[in-house]
Amino acid sequence: MNTPLRKVGVAMLVMVTLLLVNATYIQVVQADDYRTDSRNSRVLLDEYSRERGKIVSEEAGQVLAGVKPTDDQLKFQRTYLDGPMYAPVTGYYSVLYGAGGLERAEDEFLNGSDPRLFVRRLSDMITGRDPRGGNVRLTVRPSVQEAAYNAMVQNGYTGSVVALDPKTGDILAMVSTPSYDPGRLASHDANEQQDAWTSFTEDPANPMLNRAIRENYPPGSTFKIVTTAAALENGMTADSQVTSAAETTLPGTSTTLENYGGATCPGSTLADALKYSCNTAFAEIAGQLGKEKLEATAANFGIGMDDLAIPMGVVPSGLGDLESDAALYQSGIGQRDVRLTPLQDALLAATVANDGVAMKPQLIKALLAPDLSTIEEFSPEELTGEPAMSAENAQVLTDMMIQSESNTSGGGKDESLKIASKTGTAEHGTDPKATPPHAWYTAFAPYDDPKIAVAVIVESGGNRGLAATGGTVAAEIARSTIAAALGGG
Repeated sequence: MNTPLRKVGVAMLVMVTLLLVNATYIQVVQADDYRTDSRNSRVLLDEYSRERGKIVSEEAGQVLAGVKPTDDQLKFQRTYLDGPMYAPVTGYYSVLYGAGGLERAEDEFLNGSDPRLFVRRLSDMITGRDPRGGNVRLTVRPSVQEAAYNAMVQNGYTGSVVALDPKTGDILAMVSTPSYDPGRLASHDANEQQDAWTSFTEDPANPMLNRAIRENYPPGSTFKIVTTAAALENGMTADSQVTSAAETTLPGTSTTLENYGGATCPGSTLADALKYSCNTAFAEIAGQLGKEKLEATAANFGIGMDDLAIPMGVVPSGLGDLESDAALYQSGIGQRDVRLTPLQDALLAATVANDGVAMKPQLIKALLAPDLSTIEEFSPEELTGEPAMSAENAQVLTDMMIQSESNTSGGGKDESLKIASKTGTAEHGTDPKATPPHAWYTAFAPYDDPKIAVAVIVESGGNRGLAATGGTVAAEIARSTIAAALGGG
C-alpha cells in the first residue's frame, strides 16, 4: 500500500473511531440526561400517557393530588384538592416547570419508573393494561391541616404552622402562608402556566416558599426550652435559684440585655424564669453552661443537622458560632445568630413530650402500588443517637411548660386541652427595636398523654405591630390546631 492510501485509511479509521466514541458517549454516558431533559417531547408524551400516582392523606384517604383524563395530546392532567392549603405538602407538577416539593421528591415512584414498581410494569405490559404510577400515602391529617391553614389565612398572617405526633414524628400538618395554587401550574395551557409562574415568582410575598422547612428564623424565647433542658441535664433543678434582675450586662461589653418591658422577674427559681420568660436568667444560665454543653443539648434536639429530609430537604437550624460569652448570653434567649425552622421549633415541644427523645419527622406513611397494595411502610425512628434529656427531666420541663401556659394570654384558651407551651417574641431586622417582632408559640397536648406538638410563627407580628407577642398573636392559631387534632374543633 502506497503512502497516500495509507494516510487516507488511517484518517478514515480515526473518524470511524471518533464516531463510535461519540455514539457511545451519547447513548451511554449522556442517555439519562437526554431522557430527563424537559425539552425531550418523547419523554414528556410518554410520561403524560401514564396515569400518575395519587398523593393521599392518612386520615380518611383524601386524594390531595390526583389526575383526570384529557382529550388533548397529553392524556392526563394533575389535579389538586384545596391547592393552596396543601401546596407546602404536595408541591407542584407542571409541563413547563417540572416538579417541586413532594411531587419532585417522589417523582419516580409517582410516574411509575421506580425500580420497586418494575414487576408491576412488566405485568402491565404482558396483560395489556395501561401503565400507572404508584401512590404515596401521607401522615397529614386534613382536619388538622385545615384548622391551621384557615386560622392563618383568616387573620391574613404570613408564617407557618407545623404539627407533629411527638411519639412517632409523623407530620400531622404543614402550613405555609401566603400560599399558591399548584393547580394553575398543572394546566396544559402554556400561557396559563406561564402567567401563573410569573405571578407566583414575582410576588414579593413569595408564596412558593415553604416556610415550614425552607426558611429559618430567630426563635426568641421558644429556644429557652433548649436552654432549660441543658440546665436540667447539667445539675440544675426547677427550684434552682436564678437572677430576677431586670437587666444584665453582656460580658466584655457595656451593652445591657433586659427582660421584656424592662420588668423585674416575678420569681427567682428556674421554674419561675420559664413561666415568666425572664431573659436575664436564661442569658446568665447559658453563660454558665458554656458553648459545649449548650451545643450538645441543642444537637440532641436535632439543631444543626444538615441532611434532614422528610423526604423534601429541610434547611439546617443552628446556633451560630457562639464565639464569646456575650454571644452565649444572647443565644440563650434565642437571639443573635440562633435560627430555627418552624419544623425544628415544633421538634422542641415534641421532644419534651416524648420523654426527651426527638423522633425523626416524616411526611410519608407508606408507598402504595397502583392497586393500593403496600410496597413500603415507614416506621418511626429516633432523630439522633442520644436523648436531648432524661425522661425525669422531661417531666420536670413539662411541669414548667404547664406553668408557662397558665401565664400565657391570647385566644382559644381551654383547660380541657391540657396544653404545655412556651411562647417567643423574636427581634429581627436591621433595626430590631423599630421592627415588629416575629411571634412564636410551641406546645404539646394533652400534657399527660401527648398526641400533638405544634409550632406557629407569625412573621413580623401579624396585625399587632410592635406590640405583638407570641401569646397575643401565635397562641390562638396553635390552640385551634390542637383542638382540631384532639377532636375539639
